[in-house]
Amino acid sequence: MKQSIASKTESIIITTVILLLIGSFIIGLQAPPHIPILFGFMLLIGFAFWKRAPWTIVEKGIRDGISSGIPSIFIFILVGVLISIWMASGTIPTMMVFGFSMVSDKFFLATVFVVCTIVGTSIGSAFTTAATVGIAFIGIGTALGYDLPLIAGAIISGAFFGDKMSPLSDTTNLAPAVSGVDMFEHIRNMLWTTLPAFIISFILFLIFGHETNSSANFHEFQSALEKQTTISWVTLLPVAIVLILALKRVPAIPTLLAGIVSGIVLLFVFHPDTTMQSLVSIIQDGFKSDTGIKEIDRLLTRGGIQSMMWSVSLILLSLGMGGLLYEFGMIEQLIQAIAQLVRSTGKLICSTAFTAIGINILLGEQYLSIILTGRAFGESFDKLGLERKNLSRVLEDAGTVVNPLIPWSVSGIFLSGILGVSVMEYLPFTFFCLLCPVITMLLGFTGIGISKVNPLKQQKAV
Repeated sequence: MKQSIASKTESIIITTVILLLIGSFIIGLQAPPHIPILFGFMLLIGFAFWKRAPWTIVEKGIRDGISSGIPSIFIFILVGVLISIWMASGTIPTMMVFGFSMVSDKFFLATVFVVCTIVGTSIGSAFTTAATVGIAFIGIGTALGYDLPLIAGAIISGAFFGDKMSPLSDTTNLAPAVSGVDMFEHIRNMLWTTLPAFIISFILFLIFGHETNSSANFHEFQSALEKQTTISWVTLLPVAIVLILALKRVPAIPTLLAGIVSGIVLLFVFHPDTTMQSLVSIIQDGFKSDTGIKEIDRLLTRGGIQSMMWSVSLILLSLGMGGLLYEFGMIEQLIQAIAQLVRSTGKLICSTAFTAIGINILLGEQYLSIILTGRAFGESFDKLGLERKNLSRVLEDAGTVVNPLIPWSVSGIFLSGILGVSVMEYLPFTFFCLLCPVITMLLGFTGIGISKVNPLKQQKAV
C-alpha cells in the first residue's frame, strides 16, 4: 500500500468536504467546475503543509496526476482542429446532408443510439465516435427540432456501448487484464448487464423520439446547407481514413493527424482561394460560418485549438487534484474502509461498483477507476468463491460507462466540449450509462448472472 500522510478519518473528512464543495458550486451556484476543483486543490495543499509533508510529495502528486492525462489533452487539441477543418472542407456538412435522407424524424434518437453503438463497437473509441458521426447527428437533430441534451444522450449511450463491448477498446482489454480473465469471456459475461441496458435504452429513445418540440422544416435547412457548403461524396474521404485507421488499431494521435491532413487537402481542392492565413485562423480559432443564415452559422461555427482550452484547463486542475488524493494515500484509505464492510455477494458487488464510481468522481479517470478497484477487490471475490469475470464486468459497468457522467472527468469534459452540451444537461438522457451500474448491482443481490468458482477447480488450485 502507498505510504499515506492522512489517516482513514482524515481521508474520509477531506474527500467529503471536496465532494460537498464541488456539488454546492456546480449544482447550487451553477458555477463552472474549475472553481470548486481549484478550492479542493488548495485544501489538499493546505493539508499537506499542516501535516508537514515534504513539498516534493506535493509536486510528485501533481506531476503524476497531470502526466496521466497528457495524451488526452493532446487528443483534445487535435479533435478541435479536426472539427474546424472538417467543417471548412465540407466533410461534416456532407455527413449531415446525407444523414437527412437516411433517418426518420420519429425514430431519430433510436437511430442515433444504434448507429453510434455500431460505430463505437467497430472502432472501439467513444471519443472518435462522438467527434465524427456524433457531430453530424447534432446538426441533423437540431434541424429536426430535438433538444440537444437528448441528442447528446443518444450519442454518448451508443458510443460508450462500443467503448465497453468492443475488443478494440482500451477499457475492454484493461478490465479483464486487471482481473485475470480472458477478454472474450469477459465480453460474453457482460451481456448479462449490457443487453438489458441496451434494450431499455432503445425503448426509451423510441419514446422520447416522438417528443420534438419544434416545427422547424428540416428540408429547408437541408437545402440551405447544400447551397452554402461543399457537399460531395469526396469530402467523406477523411472519415473513411479515420475509421480504417481506427479499425487497424492505429493509435489515436496519428489517426487524428491523418484525418486533419486529408481534410486540409480537400479544403484546398474545393476552395483553391484559401490562403495560409485563413488556414491558420481556422486551425487556431475554429471555422467561422458566415452564410447570413443564423441557424446554419450557429451550427457550423465550431472547432479550433482555442475551443478546447476551457476543457484543457479543467483537465489540468482535476487531474492535479486527483494526483494529490492518490499520492497522499487517501484513495487507498477509502478503498480499505469500503472493502472491510464486504460480507456477502450483493454487498461485494455494490462495494466494488461504488468504489469504481467514487474513483471516477475523485480522480476523473476511468482507467484508474478500473485499475485501483480491480486490484483492491480481487481477493474479496476469491474469498467468496466468485469467478473473477464478475469483477471485470462490474469494473466496466461502474467504471467505463460512468466516466462521461462526471463533469470534471476526462470523458465528461471532452464530450461536453465537442457536443456543445453540459454534462448536467445530457446526464439524465444517457440511459445506457445510467442503467449499467444499476443493473450490475441488482444482479449482485439477486444472484442472476453471477458465476461461482467450481469447488473441484478451487480444490485443485489450492
